[in-house]
Amino acid sequence: MTHAKSNDGSDAITIYSSAQPGSISPNVYRPVPGQHYGNYNVPGYAVVKSTQTHNIKKGLNQLEVNDVAALLDPTTVSFRSLTDPEAHVLEQNYQFDLVSQQKLLQRYLGKTIVVEQVQGDDINQIEGELISATGGLVLKDNRGNVHSISNYSNIQFPQLPGGLRTKPTLVWDLNATKPGKHDIELSYQTEGMTWWSDYNVVYSEDTGNSCKLDLSAWVSIINQSGASFEDAKLKLIAGDVNRAQPEQHPLRARAVYEKMDSSAGNQGFEEKAFFEYHLYTLGRPATLPDNSTKQLELFPSVSSINCNKELVFDASSQYGYGGLNTNQNYGRNTQSDVNVYLRFNNSEDNNMGMPLPAGRIRVNQKDTDGSLEFIGEDIIDHTPKDEDVLIKMGNAFDIKGERKQTDYRVDTKARTMSESFEITLKNHKPEDAKVVIRETLYRWSEWEIARKSHQFSKQDARHIHFDVEVPANEEVTVTYTVNYSW
Repeated sequence: MTHAKSNDGSDAITIYSSAQPGSISPNVYRPVPGQHYGNYNVPGYAVVKSTQTHNIKKGLNQLEVNDVAALLDPTTVSFRSLTDPEAHVLEQNYQFDLVSQQKLLQRYLGKTIVVEQVQGDDINQIEGELISATGGLVLKDNRGNVHSISNYSNIQFPQLPGGLRTKPTLVWDLNATKPGKHDIELSYQTEGMTWWSDYNVVYSEDTGNSCKLDLSAWVSIINQSGASFEDAKLKLIAGDVNRAQPEQHPLRARAVYEKMDSSAGNQGFEEKAFFEYHLYTLGRPATLPDNSTKQLELFPSVSSINCNKELVFDASSQYGYGGLNTNQNYGRNTQSDVNVYLRFNNSEDNNMGMPLPAGRIRVNQKDTDGSLEFIGEDIIDHTPKDEDVLIKMGNAFDIKGERKQTDYRVDTKARTMSESFEITLKNHKPEDAKVVIRETLYRWSEWEIARKSHQFSKQDARHIHFDVEVPANEEVTVTYTVNYSW
């Protein structure tokens, strides 16, 4: 459907991102052209605002508005007549029983229809009373003969039965004090719309663990609301807006991708703080067809962002804290991969310094032949300026780690416990590597490090870090003893 236009020729749409954007990959709800998903829910929502012109008589009226989204929430509908401020809605009905072949067949059970069958070059018509529409059609003609029809080319219905709509429709009983043309302001919330950010990064090595990033940012907008919006005024809200859990609606999901639309100058997004969120307003109209994903440039590409590559061995994080734990075998021996991260600061000094909405960030590296090769991706949450962005890339191929318990003692009478570990890192690379060993102290809240082979830093009440240099083609062993008391 095509949505009604406001008196300046456009709708105004504010789209809200998912309440927990970092918890679900956009892959979960990214449509694929031509693919059907069945029952499928887009986690975001939108507020649609438009001004429509209707002829209204003085007194009681029944007004039908069918240029609305199929997934609108009727409890959020707001009506206001700009022409007659005293006009008000007495009763509202939202009718969404849309016409379909199966619904027509159900309405015509016991009534006469005409079914056409192609037989060679001829079309055979069978007219009769529809007595079943399950697993094919069963008709009884005027001579009492029963026809079971499974293959047919067309069905002729005498008319459209009452109660079925071709479009979702708001029906208002309203009272007006002025007759004539009314400019009516309509707003409502609808499901089936959301947005997220897609960040594309080109990574290049610098010296040591230092690196450089080139970053471009795009906004992906998905519309499966059941309405198309042409030349709309578009706003996007970034932030975790609290909202009562909405009803779940099944969506039709044949999607069409819209071509990426690059913004230029003041025609792009303008960002500003809005309440405790961030608001992005597009400086030009945008058309959002139903069942489509559209991509718009969020901000111009940024080059030469300073970053650091971090190698982290974190074999103990799988063991959570659940109160006092004196089980010797808990976390006794563990092998784990060394994780690879990229970290950069979102500051003006680092050519950034802008609020980054939640979304997926993909990283590519240029090969010697000039081609870009994909090397990892992650989901980032809403990130304010001057905060670090941490991208998990994957696992290091040539660096391995092992963690094992070497001693354990517990004295329940003295309320003390002691545990020792040996952590071995093996570097098979032809150059030195700096690895952070992240240790979780999961047995009890009161602890102290009694002995250690390397210096550590306390990160919080449960974690310590060892920064370890591992020479090329060698291995390094870190040992420590932690004493608990309660």
